[in-house]
Order: sequence, then structure tokens, then C-alpha cells
Amino acid sequence: MSKLIPPHGGKGLTLCLLEGAALEAEKEKAKGLKQVPISPRVKGDLIMIGIGGFSPLTGFMTQADWKGVCDNFLLSDGTFWPVPVTLDVSKEDADAIAVGQEIALYDPEGQEIMATMEVTEKYAMTEADKRYECEKVFMGEGTATAEEFWKIAEKEHPGVEMVMNQKDFNLAGPVKVLSEGEFPTRYAGIYMRPEESRKIFEERGWKEIAALQLRNPMHRSHEYLCKIAVEVCDGVFIHSLVGNLKPGDIPADVRVKCIDVLVKNYFVEEHVLQGGYPLDMRYAGPREALLHATFRQNYGCSRMIIGRDHAGVGDFYGMFEAQTIFDKIPKPTEPGKALLCTPLKIDWTFYCYKCDGMASLRTCPHGKEDRVLLSGTMLRKLLSEGGEIPDHFGRDEVLAILREYYEGLTEKVEIKLHGAATGEQ
Repeated sequence: MSKLIPPHGGKGLTLCLLEGAALEAEKEKAKGLKQVPISPRVKGDLIMIGIGGFSPLTGFMTQADWKGVCDNFLLSDGTFWPVPVTLDVSKEDADAIAVGQEIALYDPEGQEIMATMEVTEKYAMTEADKRYECEKVFMGEGTATAEEFWKIAEKEHPGVEMVMNQKDFNLAGPVKVLSEGEFPTRYAGIYMRPEESRKIFEERGWKEIAALQLRNPMHRSHEYLCKIAVEVCDGVFIHSLVGNLKPGDIPADVRVKCIDVLVKNYFVEEHVLQGGYPLDMRYAGPREALLHATFRQNYGCSRMIIGRDHAGVGDFYGMFEAQTIFDKIPKPTEPGKALLCTPLKIDWTFYCYKCDGMASLRTCPHGKEDRVLLSGTMLRKLLSEGGEIPDHFGRDEVLAILREYYEGLTEKVEIKLHGAATGEQ
């Protein structure tokens, strides 16, 4: 009997990735089906459905699921779920596809059929529907009104831009996933299925595991968060996004090198596991924090480390809104339908010269002038512009890897600082 937290949804890991003879037969059948192109975001979602990372989902959401998630954080069957997982198609494709038809989902970048799907529903997504989704999913406490939100959201929020650029129809239905794309080979040893992380946790005898979400290289604040988690849990799962980011973010292979050197030199390695997952960032702040906890439950994690401005972008969200949202979500009473992975809430952390060590707003009585305020955005800006990195901002071994990366760039993206990065919030 496993001691680990059960997968979300009460149905175990819902695996839609085919293998062996079933895979070969479905690949052959897919050649004769209508091919529908998918976006990188949909590709990542599809792989997560395939490997059980999005359990209990077995396909893309119906209109009732989409609206329930937007309005109440609930699928139509009452299961908690925080963000829409939908498949968008053009009007031309929607008109050519009948409900009940099987189609093949094609990745234009990888030039590969990723899955087959039985279409059970198709529904229009008007501009008003897209705006509604954006307001529900992306509008945080950082903007007081919808009017204020829209003044800056379409230009400055990559998640909003992604939704507004979606095609005009959604298709719903179960999928059979045929491929994990480039992730198993490009990130060999890092990319991980939930059943793999669970097996390692079991072998190590871990029961309480905290997950650290990473889209930036690990600086001293991340390191400190991990060490707090190791003190109170059996181990920490450093779980990096290896899908697409916004321009200016640091690519996954560079981040993996940074984590490797940090774990090797500054952690007791048997209390740490590094992994990667194939999603694109949505930058949905509080809602994305809930998504991170939901799929980390499927990976076997009972706690989700939530610090300052988790999954945020710009000044759209309150600094700790991603923590307080966990106290506001519905808690279905039917077995398996509630979110069981709980937040490990940690205050803003930094290096304090007077404390002579890492501290947080809860433990340090000193002023801002005594603190090295640590931010991934600030780090990227300083490195991109060739600026001097303050003492205690990052480990020397990590900074050497990052400097080498930035020196090799031929094109640089301007990094904008926001309130949470500068300490002005």
C-alpha cells in the first residue's frame, strides 16, 4: 500500500499514452484521419494528459467544463480544476469536422502526429468568450477593474495574448496520445512521468514531498525555499518547466545545468530529486499556482512551495495572492475530487547583511537597505545588461553558467522590472 498522496480525481493516474502494439496500430490508423494542427501550449497539455500529469483528465474540456472551471474552479462532474485545458481549431477545421469523428492532432513544429481524438463536442469561442476566460483566469488583485485590466493586459500579459490569439472554435473529447515529442530525448534524465517520480519517492521511503516550481535559474532565495522544505518534509522535488517561456526567460537546458551544480555543491543529494515537465507557462499567477499543486499531486507531492509572486508576470497579481487563493477554493466532499496537495507558504526571502544569512520578512527585523532582494527577473536583467551581480545574490558556480549563456547571445530581449522584482510592492 502506497504511503504517497493519491493522484488527483480519485481515479488513479489516468494514462492516455499508448505503448507497444496498441501504439503502432493507432499510429497507422492516424495516417488516414483528418490532421488538425495544434499549438505548443496544446502540445504540452496533451502530453500531460497522456502521462497522467493532468489526471483525471482524459481529453480536452467540454464547454460545460470550460465554464465550470472559469466560474467555480470545478469540472462539470464537480472535480476541482483551476484553469481551462482546451483544444482550439479554426472555423474551417471546425466546419469540416463532425461530432463523433476521429481526428489526428498534428504538431507542425515537430512535424509529428501527437494523438488521435474522438470529437464529442465543438463550440464557438467568440472574442467575448476569450475575454471572459482572461478576466476569470488572469485578472488578479493587482488590477481593480476589468477596464483597468484590459488597458495593459493585451500588450503586457503573455497569457492573455495567448488566449486572445486562440482560434475561434474548441473541440472536446478523449484522446489517445502517441508521442511525448522531443522531451524524453532532449531532457533525458530530467523529463519525468508521474509514475516515474512516484516510483523514486517510494524507493526512497518518502511520504511527505514538497515541490518547487522553477522557470528561472535557482538563485539563493530558491535554494533557501528548498532547504526550508527539506527541514519539514522527507524530500524536495525541484520540478522545472521544460516547455516554452516568454521572450527573455532563460531556456530549460541552461536552468538544468544551474540546478545540477547547485544540488551537487550545496544540498544533501539524497533529500533532493530534480525533474522536468513539458508545459508552457501560462503566467496565470494564483490560478497557475493551483494548477502547479494539482499536477504535483499527480507526481506524488503532498506540498507545493508557494513564495512571492508565484507564476506571476508584471504587476498583475498581489505579492502573496497565489498563497491566499488556496484558502478560497471550493473543497468538494466527494472522495478524490478535492485538491489534496497543500501549499507550503513562505514569506519573501532574501539575504540580510545584518542577519548575516538568508531570512524572510517574518524573521528579519532590519530595513530594505540591509537586504539583497532576490528576484529571477532582476537577475536576468543584470546578466543581460552585463551589470554587476550583488554579493549573495547567487552562487558563483551558477552565475558562471549564466554569464557564459548571456555572453553567447546574439540577440537580447529587454527585461522589464516590476514591483515584485524591485521590492516596491
